[in-house]
Amino acid sequence: MNKKLHFFQSIHFKIALVFALLLFLAFQIVGAVFVQRLKSENLKQFKQSVEMPAYVNNLLVTQLNEADTSEANERIKNILDDINNNNISDIQVVDAKGVIRGENNVNNRSMIGQKATNSSIKQVLYSGRNFSQTMYNERDNRRYYIAITPLFNTSGNNNTVVGAVYVRANLESVYDSVNDVIVIFATAALIATGIGLALAILVSSAITRPIDEMKKQTARIARGDYSGQVQVYGRDELGQLAQAVNNLSARVEKAQEVTESERRRLDLILSHMSDGVIATDRGGKITIINDMACEALEVEPDEVRNKSILDILNIRDKYTIRELLENQNEIILDELDTNRDQILNANFSLIQRRSGFIIGIVCVLHDITEQQRIDRERRQFVSNVSHELRTPLTSMRSYIEALNEGAWQDPEIAPAFLKVTQEETDRMIRMINDLLSLSRMDLGKVELDLELVNLNELFNYILNRFDMMLEKDNNDTREVTKNYTIKRDFTDKTLWVEVDTDKIIQVVDNIMNNAIKYSPDGGVITCRLLETHNHVIMSISDQGLGMPKKELAHIFERFYRVDKARSRAQGGTGLGLAISKEVIELHHGRIWVDSTEGKGSTFYISLPYEEYEEGDLWDEE
Repeated sequence: MNKKLHFFQSIHFKIALVFALLLFLAFQIVGAVFVQRLKSENLKQFKQSVEMPAYVNNLLVTQLNEADTSEANERIKNILDDINNNNISDIQVVDAKGVIRGENNVNNRSMIGQKATNSSIKQVLYSGRNFSQTMYNERDNRRYYIAITPLFNTSGNNNTVVGAVYVRANLESVYDSVNDVIVIFATAALIATGIGLALAILVSSAITRPIDEMKKQTARIARGDYSGQVQVYGRDELGQLAQAVNNLSARVEKAQEVTESERRRLDLILSHMSDGVIATDRGGKITIINDMACEALEVEPDEVRNKSILDILNIRDKYTIRELLENQNEIILDELDTNRDQILNANFSLIQRRSGFIIGIVCVLHDITEQQRIDRERRQFVSNVSHELRTPLTSMRSYIEALNEGAWQDPEIAPAFLKVTQEETDRMIRMINDLLSLSRMDLGKVELDLELVNLNELFNYILNRFDMMLEKDNNDTREVTKNYTIKRDFTDKTLWVEVDTDKIIQVVDNIMNNAIKYSPDGGVITCRLLETHNHVIMSISDQGLGMPKKELAHIFERFYRVDKARSRAQGGTGLGLAISKEVIELHHGRIWVDSTEGKGSTFYISLPYEEYEEGDLWDEE
């Protein structure tokens, strides 16, 4: 996010400030050199002005050589009083023994005749060399220049020190003049720097104006606005840079349009793909995932981005990123053991640059659950058909071999063997017919012969047939193997429904036969017919062994039996319920079962129902 710059943060001000600082620094250097030189010259001139003239020194030497000290001291006093130098604040004359012989300061004349305590004076008397010093007096807050000059007796061949002159001069006038010059120079420097800063700002504005326009244009480019252009003010470097920014803006706009078009195309392709697609970086972190992959893995796009693909696919304990980079083999992700009842086929490919450098992985997820289920059902179907056909064929082969070996001549055994052979042949024929019916239904070649029938009468007609079978068995002289009772519970309302009569009879027959087979001796089979929510529901309940809950989801599968041994012994093909389901679904209805183990089962058949008025029925007739 771009923030508005203050004037003092802009390059405009910085250029002007640098120029002003350079100007001010130049003034400071020149001023420092000038002031230092001025100070040095003033001090030199001041020192020269406070030096004792040679004739004064000669007069003082003459008086120091006089034997009469009192008269000599008076003359020395007169000599010092004649010195008219406002810069000199104190003059002392000391003889060779260190005794003060003269003092120009009236307040200090009581010291005449006393020994000088200044060690510098003693050093000058001893060495015969000049001494000078600049000192600062804290009492009066002033600077002083101290000069001690030895006095020599030049008469004769030997120059002997006969005394010394101590001069103390006030330096404030020198420093005041230097400070005045410094103030004047600093004021001039500040004024010149201010004027230079103003001029620098004006000059820098001409330089920074194109830069500011280029900054605004690049900010617009960053926001995605490529409409602006930078004004070219000249053919210098800034002008060439402005033209380059304009060219860059045009090229970026074109590249952005191409990129955006490709991105939209890629998003559309990924969104409408039937397979899941996951793209990662070199470290296996997810960067792109489409909707199908999120749906297959039951995740949200924001949750999985920047997470490892090994964790999302739940294969960290089997593979590493390096193994996926080196071997792009297919991986079967079997999720049937988890909450997701599906099987995914993961294909991995590398994302490489032209140089061959690997920058990521692409994983394509294909849901093969249905394919695996079909393959499994096909294998199961072939296995079931083979098993169902092999059992009767094996039985028939055994009986035929026995007959072929001479059992056909036995009047008691031969008929029984032939009966079993006939029953097994009928069973295989029924199975083949059922298989053909299912095959036609799967291929959509079965057409329903619909007619409007009274479902109450049709259901009752089917049940009457089973009642007649029961009466026939009771009148038969043979031993009756099982007794059962059919109980009817029908609605009083007449229900007219469009159905294929033969196929509905086949469905009810299948369910009734199963109820009779699995009902205990003396059991009651309850048949109900009712209307609810634009549907008619037929139900058939028995009091048999029932089924476990886990078996209910598979009861309508082909060749599926809950009790395989008992079902096969009773001659069932294992296809009756599968055919019943296909027939009911052709009628746009639904069939299901509710069962409790040890208490029996109830099969429900739901068919669409539209209520007809009595006049409509007569018109159709």
